[in-house]
Amino acid sequence: MKSVMANGRVYQWPKAPLVVICCDGSEPDYMEIAMAEGLMPNLKKIIAKGENRRGLSVIPSFTNPNNLSIVTGAPPSVHGICGNYLIDPDTGKETMMNDPAWLRAPTIFEKFQQAGAKVAVVTAKDKLRLLLGKGLEFDGTAVAFSSERADKVTLAANGIEDICRTVGMAVPNVYSAELSEFVFAAGVKLLATMRPDLMYLSTTDYVQHKHPPGSAGANGFYKMMDAYLGPLDTQGTIIVIVADHGMRDKHLSNGAPDVIYLQDVLDGEFGAGSTRVILPITDPYVVHHGALGSFATVYVKEQSAEKVSALIAALEGIDAVHTRAEGCARFELPPDRMGDFIVLSGGPQGSKVIGTSRARHDLSGLTEPLRSHGGLTEQIIPIIVNRKVQDFPQHPRNFDAFFIGCNCISET
Repeated sequence: MKSVMANGRVYQWPKAPLVVICCDGSEPDYMEIAMAEGLMPNLKKIIAKGENRRGLSVIPSFTNPNNLSIVTGAPPSVHGICGNYLIDPDTGKETMMNDPAWLRAPTIFEKFQQAGAKVAVVTAKDKLRLLLGKGLEFDGTAVAFSSERADKVTLAANGIEDICRTVGMAVPNVYSAELSEFVFAAGVKLLATMRPDLMYLSTTDYVQHKHPPGSAGANGFYKMMDAYLGPLDTQGTIIVIVADHGMRDKHLSNGAPDVIYLQDVLDGEFGAGSTRVILPITDPYVVHHGALGSFATVYVKEQSAEKVSALIAALEGIDAVHTRAEGCARFELPPDRMGDFIVLSGGPQGSKVIGTSRARHDLSGLTEPLRSHGGLTEQIIPIIVNRKVQDFPQHPRNFDAFFIGCNCISET
């Protein structure tokens, strides 16, 4: 049987077109409640003939590290993407990690295309497109584009053109459920026309940030998603549905964000400039989370590291403070891209998030009580397959998705 090697794992050629869906921010309750309310009949059929399991995301439970883990089949210690944002170890400057140069490992797509496969990658936000599509040759056997910039696709840069006309949708607002709907609609069209061997559909968590499971806004989103799962499932595909991370309420009973402004705390104790707090959740799309999440990394400049660690650990709502070595070993992170300390928050209710300084966070876009992610309480994710699975990984992670679809399907 034909196989492909990627980042130390062997992937068998899939028995049918393999569609992996990363439903951004989808803690299991979203789909469970929508199914119970009769809004996802297609998903219910998929589960009845397949599998509905639980797995874990990588930490930090943010978008970029988990999407890149899924498409490389490996943790951040291998592929290098440990957040959306970091201090560049070469320059000392804070920067985004959207450039493909940050990626240290080939994607599964690149390796399969080199072996003769056709590959399709559709993502909601353009921040992921270049990373997911790194290494692909747009020679007629691969396409990679985002909903956000679907009107700007070209054959040379994306392997496709005029996708808005093909899908029948205009480019949606980046802060909308329609940005994800475009991903699903494009996937259905590409499956019928291109018939890729591997397809990856990655949505945005705009809805999940604003609407909890069972709410009207959430149920409307999953009803829409289900309408596309039907035609994806009936085209003879293998479907694996995962999430990059979960989502939790991160607010007080009065609706105000439940925040530790960690840079303010450290500056007040040790003086400005003695430490530097970095929030890897930071990205260009901060309207729905205000750059507040449950994971941070701290650089210590002038103070005793032990004193800094002890102060942070004593704060209410802090779940863990690890040294760089401890944290990178526990969470499989690249040491050269992390600070002196790795900090996770949540507290008894899982509601605590970390900020830098109060003045640096624009929360004017938070029109609903904050929901966010990044910590241990957002690590549980669904793993749903439309076929029976054999030899299911004992402790599954979301980055097992392609391995499951290629190696573990027990029926054709």
